[in-house]
Amino acid sequence: MNWGQRAQDRLSDIARCSVDGEGVTRFPFTSQHEAALDAIRSWMSQAGLQVHMDAAGTLIGRKDGPEGAPTFLIGSHQDSVRNGGGYDGIMGVVLGCLALEKLAADGNELPFSVEILAFADEEGVRFPTALMGPRALAGTFDPAVLAMTDSDGVSLRNALAGFGGDPDRVAALARDPAKTLGYLEIHIEQGPVLEAQDTALGIVTGICGIERNTVTFTGDTGHAGTVPMDSRRDALVAASDFISAIHDAAKKVTDLRATIGALSLHPNVVNAIPRAVELTLEIRALNDAVRDDFARLARSLGDSISDGRRVGFSMERTYEQPAVPCNGDLIDALSTATGAICPTAPRLPSGATHDASAMADLCPISMLFVRCEDGVSHKPEEFAASDDMDAAIQSIAAFLVALEV
Repeated sequence: MNWGQRAQDRLSDIARCSVDGEGVTRFPFTSQHEAALDAIRSWMSQAGLQVHMDAAGTLIGRKDGPEGAPTFLIGSHQDSVRNGGGYDGIMGVVLGCLALEKLAADGNELPFSVEILAFADEEGVRFPTALMGPRALAGTFDPAVLAMTDSDGVSLRNALAGFGGDPDRVAALARDPAKTLGYLEIHIEQGPVLEAQDTALGIVTGICGIERNTVTFTGDTGHAGTVPMDSRRDALVAASDFISAIHDAAKKVTDLRATIGALSLHPNVVNAIPRAVELTLEIRALNDAVRDDFARLARSLGDSISDGRRVGFSMERTYEQPAVPCNGDLIDALSTATGAICPTAPRLPSGATHDASAMADLCPISMLFVRCEDGVSHKPEEFAASDDMDAAIQSIAAFLVALEV
């Protein structure tokens, strides 16, 4: 049986659970979400799982193991960004269900319970928060986020309640770590590494830590035609020096990403020298110490540039998320299982955040990457080949069979 083609067919079907328009747009607690859950329920049932939705809107399919045995969790998210692709998130649910269906077809009984988790909201597109489902299970859910509203003024509390969830019981969903064996997430790579290495699968070593900073350069404005060049205090020139310096410095640091993604000018008119420039600096690294070191370097570069250009400089950290390493034993087990099917599978970090980053507060985590064409993600062109997904399903099944309680 070609399990990968079955995955492709299911992904094509559920991609229709979307608002009209290019690509896939499926936000949490909407009619599109409900249609997607109908499809996922059928996949879970075909895998022999008992299905229910918890108070946080997570659809859970469970197969009980021996009495008293711990539970291993496999999860990902059903939601998408606006005009996104048909693989990000939802592929992990599809492949998890098919791996369990394959085990049942092969007559394999696991010595532990297993659950497939289809989380409601990982992307954080509808509400200014995300990861409610995994945070609830991990016991780190903040009830204050229930008051947050979407662009139409609908609160998360009311959206969840209207969908059949129970906002007042979300915090009570916290699982017992002693009864939780571990967590596996399967995801498209969202990058070009696997394709460049001509390999279908990759073993994730950890999820990069992230910090975001607001950087400001402050100079002086003046008439574009009357202020001499040698007396200008142009904030944009200083910001340009900083942008280039950050890019060049980041290329010298292994497994680090630095991005300046937003920039605003004042007064932002065609015939005046920029007085102030505000920009964002995001830094991601698998090692938090490496990230901290680069942030200090960025401040040093900013100070030096501001002195040379005779402008002011400030850099304020506005957000921080620590790096989350994958569990060494699960990495090894996943590498062994994958090696028999895809012997060239490398180990690599994840630069993007996933549900696994929140699940790490509950139990050991692991992740399996699947090659995606041209490294494209969050776009309608997102694509993973059937053969690659088949290799992933075979690997997941072998991993679960070999997993020790």
